[in-house]
Amino acid sequence: MQQSIWQGIKLVFRKELVAGLRFKAAWAAMLMFALTTLACVSMAMQGGMLEPRLLAALLWIILFFASLAGADRVFADEDTVGTLLALRIYGRSQAVLMGKMLYTFFLMVVLATFITPLFVLLLDVTVTVPGLLVGVLLLGCGGIAAAGTLVAALTTGANIHSSLFSILMLPVILPVFLPAISLSAASFGGGEGAISYLAGMGLYDLILVVGASLLFDYLWYED
Repeated sequence: MQQSIWQGIKLVFRKELVAGLRFKAAWAAMLMFALTTLACVSMAMQGGMLEPRLLAALLWIILFFASLAGADRVFADEDTVGTLLALRIYGRSQAVLMGKMLYTFFLMVVLATFITPLFVLLLDVTVTVPGLLVGVLLLGCGGIAAAGTLVAALTTGANIHSSLFSILMLPVILPVFLPAISLSAASFGGGEGAISYLAGMGLYDLILVVGASLLFDYLWYED
């Protein structure tokens, strides 16, 4: 009997998680970039205070560029070692897409969970609405995961994979990035953020997931 799509998603997610924990290259690159950037910003500030909107922008810049160090490897590593063809033959396209997207989301949540408390501590940030910040981080990580998985599939096999990934990723994620900064600033006490931005972020995340699902079959079986 053919496995269900949910079983396939779980298998792909488990494979990605085991490979990520075994080799740790993406995890190490993301964490080291985020930690280095955060340490540099903290030392440059020397105890100075920044306005909430600038703090929010710094937080999302760190998370976004740290994600580029790991999210772009979601298909490239398999292409490099030659296992991508086997995954094409034996894996259902939608299970592969959703499993890798779920793993990237998990990776981003772990990164945000690790970096955000350090960011708050080192830059002496006052979080006035923690629930809002958590919601924004989850939706932002979801958007980065969906966009990153789709762009990684588009750029697999390119000679300038990393550069092309970065160029394509930014315009795709801007509709999530900008409201995330506004809402994060509101959670830091920088005025009231329009709560409709949360709904907009969720809607755009959904559009990214659906769009990726519709495009992925063509990308996966184009050969």
